[in-house]
Amino acid sequence: MSRHISRPGRLLAAVALLALTVGCSGSADPGPGTATPAAQGRSSGEGAEPAPGGPFWVDPDSSAAKQIKIWEGEGRTADAEALRRIADRPTALWAAWDDPRPGIRAAVAGAAKDQRTILLVAYNIPHRDCGGLSAGGAPDVAAYRTWYGMFGEAIGDAKAIVVLEPDAVAHMVDGCTTPEHWDERYQLLNEAVDHFKKLPNTKVYLDAGNPAWIPDPNKLVEPLARAGVARADGFALNVSNFQTDDAVRAYGTKVSQGLGGKHFVVDTSRNGAGPLLDDRNQAWCNPPGRALGTPPTASTGFPLVDAYLWIKRPGDSDGTCRGGPAAGAWWPDYALGLARRAKT
Repeated sequence: MSRHISRPGRLLAAVALLALTVGCSGSADPGPGTATPAAQGRSSGEGAEPAPGGPFWVDPDSSAAKQIKIWEGEGRTADAEALRRIADRPTALWAAWDDPRPGIRAAVAGAAKDQRTILLVAYNIPHRDCGGLSAGGAPDVAAYRTWYGMFGEAIGDAKAIVVLEPDAVAHMVDGCTTPEHWDERYQLLNEAVDHFKKLPNTKVYLDAGNPAWIPDPNKLVEPLARAGVARADGFALNVSNFQTDDAVRAYGTKVSQGLGGKHFVVDTSRNGAGPLLDDRNQAWCNPPGRALGTPPTASTGFPLVDAYLWIKRPGDSDGTCRGGPAAGAWWPDYALGLARRAKT
């Protein structure tokens, strides 16, 4: 059964790098750009940041920003304006290529002017995605150590949030990553947590899947502990998925209770309409009718939730399902649908 979260592929990463930008989910630059202030949160208590992009850096050269210029040139002004709901908001940089330093350094330089925080995803663990749509990762332990070393070197003393290895822990919980790789994976996750936490202004959140993937939150507690979450800033939920804010907060609270009150962040990039209820086996892959969720903010109104973030880049395909391009490829029509259906 294919239940993978899409992740940007190496080819896409290389293309993004030239522009100086960037599994089994159960449910895959220059200065800051102009952004509209984050809208007031919905009734669940989400706050709003007073400045464009909140505390996070907005990539002025993102795929959405480039698409706006194309559509404006074609006279599609209404569509271009709708897409600003993506282009004017901060999204994470997926540093999945062999040498992550140039892309991260570009983001660091872009964010430095206004002291913004860059959002990064470290996604290169060996045996990544169990050989699925986002298969790949470092070929061995030594290569991964070299890779996360370069990743941290590029961040330096910049303000950063690192979401560490989407799927890596949950894949061990659901058995997709087979037991012979577990000791190695736990070792590398611990090392990566410690490496990033040595940086003066970097926060690290270990990915922990989503409520639809591992329905029992207690099953994540011991694996997250073994992966080093106690030394991280917390864990991340709903990466590249569509579970609602309410569902994820309730789930995350239970995980947190098992971890002594650890905080968490939530990917709200595409959960504005919740998950697809039909065709559940493919609900994770380019589901129709979805919408942008709560705009990125560090003012959540919930003590355990450090931030709502757009970790999945809205408009990037989940894979070649439902007529989509390859996983990680920009899909402007899908992006436009997300933007048009957004409530904020």
